[in-house]
Amino acid sequence: MTPNLTYVVTIGVLFAAGVTLLLERSLTRILLGVILLGNGVNLLILTGGQAGAAPIAGLAGQEGMSDPLPQAMVLTAIVITLGMTAFLLAMASRTWLLTGHDEVQDDVEDRRIVRLAEQDADLPDGIGSLNAVNGGDPRRGHVAEPP
Repeated sequence: MTPNLTYVVTIGVLFAAGVTLLLERSLTRILLGVILLGNGVNLLILTGGQAGAAPIAGLAGQEGMSDPLPQAMVLTAIVITLGMTAFLLAMASRTWLLTGHDEVQDDVEDRRIVRLAEQDADLPDGIGSLNAVNGGDPRRGHVAEPP
């Protein structure tokens, strides 16, 4: 069975919009991205099945029945998307109550690693970056003891 062009374009738009929203910093937009991506996956799975009669024994021949596996997979995907939506909605609500906004901020550890990587880029080749990560002075070859 060849897929309908409308389905293919709709799947592409849902995937593109979902990925674009997932890359945003607002939890509300991330939530909408997950929902759009989940709907795109559901349509993609459904286009893989063939149309036909209900898969009940005795109603139609085996070649005339639709495949029940894509339908079962879509039902499972709907439940998983609902769970992810509830979790992200609870996270966004809690973040809004605590901070007054739903924007995801940078982690302090991520900022430290980026700063150390920038310092390592300024050093001559051959001086170890592991020393800088451990807190030692890489110029003198000193490795700090872990905390």
